[in-house]
Amino acid sequence: MTVPATTVPTVPSTSEETHVTTGATVWLTGLPSAGKTTIAYELADRLRAEGHLVEVLDGDEIREFISAGLGFSREDRHTNVQRIGFVAELLARNGVKALVPVIAPYADSREAVRKRHQENGSAYLEVHVATPVEVCSERDVKGLYAKQAAGELSGLTGVDDPYEEPESPDLRIESQHQTVRESAAVVHALLTERGLA
Repeated sequence: MTVPATTVPTVPSTSEETHVTTGATVWLTGLPSAGKTTIAYELADRLRAEGHLVEVLDGDEIREFISAGLGFSREDRHTNVQRIGFVAELLARNGVKALVPVIAPYADSREAVRKRHQENGSAYLEVHVATPVEVCSERDVKGLYAKQAAGELSGLTGVDDPYEEPESPDLRIESQHQTVRESAAVVHALLTERGLA
């Protein structure tokens, strides 16, 4: 007895969008007002235009919604970075480019995040936005340097609280010497070089 061949109907795609599903975390570390967030959003726009799934994990939003209640002690900063690292790796593992413009001042905290990604087989790139403190204090996007100088704020990273610069980041950007678009393009080039964009 022969069974007639059946054909499976093809369902036309209703979405014109095509998504690139290679996930990765790009952690942009640097001093306050170094340009991390601005670069991250510029890069996000470029990646989205190419069909990538992208999320920017903004440090201020994380503090409000995920790390509310944490202060700025070394222990609390470490906890905050680990929480962000957990979310970033979860996104990366599921095909999303997680762009993380977060200071993460301590080397051991950043290393713990890198290790989490390695253990789960997720791509992780550390980008040091190495803008000098003098330039950052002139930009002073949030007025933090002015408050610190006026004695209204203490514990400002890079001024009266430590910032441990990455010794061997995947990329180092001196944002004071290039436009935001140029900085984002350099990060994009690194992603492309690693087969992630």
